[in-house]
Amino acid sequence: MSEKILNRPIAELSTRPLHFIWIADCSRSMNINGKIQQLNEAIRSSIPAMRDVAADNPHAKVYVRAVKFSSGALWHVAEPTEIESFQWNDLQADGLTAMGEALKLVAQEMTVEKMPKRGLPPVLVLITDGMPTDEFEDGLNALLSIPWGKKAVKIAIGIGNDLEMNVLQKFIDDEERTPLKATNAEQLVHFIKWASTEVLKSASQPQSVPMGDSSLNTNNGIPIVEPQPINTVNSEDMTW
Repeated sequence: MSEKILNRPIAELSTRPLHFIWIADCSRSMNINGKIQQLNEAIRSSIPAMRDVAADNPHAKVYVRAVKFSSGALWHVAEPTEIESFQWNDLQADGLTAMGEALKLVAQEMTVEKMPKRGLPPVLVLITDGMPTDEFEDGLNALLSIPWGKKAVKIAIGIGNDLEMNVLQKFIDDEERTPLKATNAEQLVHFIKWASTEVLKSASQPQSVPMGDSSLNTNNGIPIVEPQPINTVNSEDMTW
């Protein structure tokens, strides 16, 4: 082993990138009962806890991005940003629910050419309050047809009751996990915190897998404890 490698810090040799992507619904219905404001606040308030998780897992380097979708899909935070310097700018809601286009946008960044060879499983968190208004299946197929898209840990958080849970289950692509459903602001905050801490923690710790290994084709095997439900809503709380 060369002297140059011997002198490199252990952390530098072992640190592996982990990409965490929020996929957020900004359709017009997210304006109803303040859902978009609650989503903004929930994600913003999760950032300190994400930083704590990253600090406790020095072998993973966490990068965060975000996609927003309404009548189309755009990167809300385009560049992979280290969690230590990540900031959240508020989303605005209007338009339709181009969920399929959002998944295509994510898939474009999950190609082998763009993802690090020694990367940890990406974490994709989809948040929506409705049904897709575009070709969802095309977007999902684009994501699941590439190794990193298939390998990603995919979490779905539904808001309110106007949901197609089967669509969210297809996105998760794992029979052992189910979509989460938030019917009020407190539940949404609870699920966002869980996704940004417990899921991130689990994804930060799997064993190294070479890029050519067939296990890249599944996101199973990463133990994630489902969040405990909370039932604190009273008659004065606003529900969705």
